[in-house]
Amino acid sequence: MIKAIKATFLGLLSLALVTTAYADLTFVSWGGAYTASQQKGYINDWNGKVTVENYNGGLGEIKAQVEAGNVTWDVVDILPDQGITGCDEGLFEKIDNSAWKDDLVVPAVSDCVAPQIFWAYTAFYKKSAFPGKKPKTIKDFFNVKKFPGKRGIHTWANATIEMALVADGVKAKDVYKVMSTPEGIDRAFKKLDEIKDHVVFWSAGSKPLELVSSGEVVMSLAYNGRIGAAILQDGKDFEYIWDATVLEQEYLAIPKGSKNVAEAQKFVQHAASAKSLAGIAKYISYGPMRKSSIGIIKKGEPWFNTGVDILPHMPTSPKVLKRAIVADPYWWADNGAEVSERFGAWKGN
Repeated sequence: MIKAIKATFLGLLSLALVTTAYADLTFVSWGGAYTASQQKGYINDWNGKVTVENYNGGLGEIKAQVEAGNVTWDVVDILPDQGITGCDEGLFEKIDNSAWKDDLVVPAVSDCVAPQIFWAYTAFYKKSAFPGKKPKTIKDFFNVKKFPGKRGIHTWANATIEMALVADGVKAKDVYKVMSTPEGIDRAFKKLDEIKDHVVFWSAGSKPLELVSSGEVVMSLAYNGRIGAAILQDGKDFEYIWDATVLEQEYLAIPKGSKNVAEAQKFVQHAASAKSLAGIAKYISYGPMRKSSIGIIKKGEPWFNTGVDILPHMPTSPKVLKRAIVADPYWWADNGAEVSERFGAWKGN
């Protein structure tokens, strides 16, 4: 009898351990300061094991895994146009959004995403590279006669097209209206032609910092969080050119067919909590997508881990928003493939 009771108890204990155990998850993001902020902001607080991998974005690898029926990634950090297209094409699982639906600064782009942050493409330079007059606008970035030297640009079209149009005189609020015409796209590429012979392309987010630091380029486009980390943590003498900054949203998604989908669903709820998004801002100058997270940061200032106020460094600060372009993910979802193909041909792919 005692043996039977003991066996039953051990069986129930084993079942409890199985049901409360956490599956190992593979979390894929962009690397560098941003992924480090996710790691410190909320991944380290997760009860289970999370393996972090880096990628350069896009849906190609995700689509290949899903179509092959061999999905090895459980949670992926994505851009909004990828969230729209990926959800429409059945590449992502649906996610319960009830916890944040009414707490977002802007509505989520699909039912397959969980909110993360606002970040920005912005131009920057090293102060010592310009001892005299310094560049202040996106027009200056495109003016190689006034400010000679190489420019760093990423290998994809997003943000570069918008900035080129503002540099050519289009108002930020009219950018997507102009981009919705063939003439507008032609105008953007014509402006890009003015710097084509002076461009160094990059894909990894750390590269523009290296290019500017070494002097290989005098200015570059970059992720504002990378620049912020270099200034706030490494003491670099970098300066932002906030003009025509392109604000982007960042989300998490779960690839369709993840072997750990139930655990991944729990994880994204944790990763998208108000506390977790505020936690990211302790380590990087990106703005959380949840209003309640911003409230947490305001009350906690100085919030950044080095003991300085972080809100003034975020791309959602009032001074930045006045001159910024809020990226339109729907435009890029509808037109991105065609424009990206042309951009690839322009840069010599």
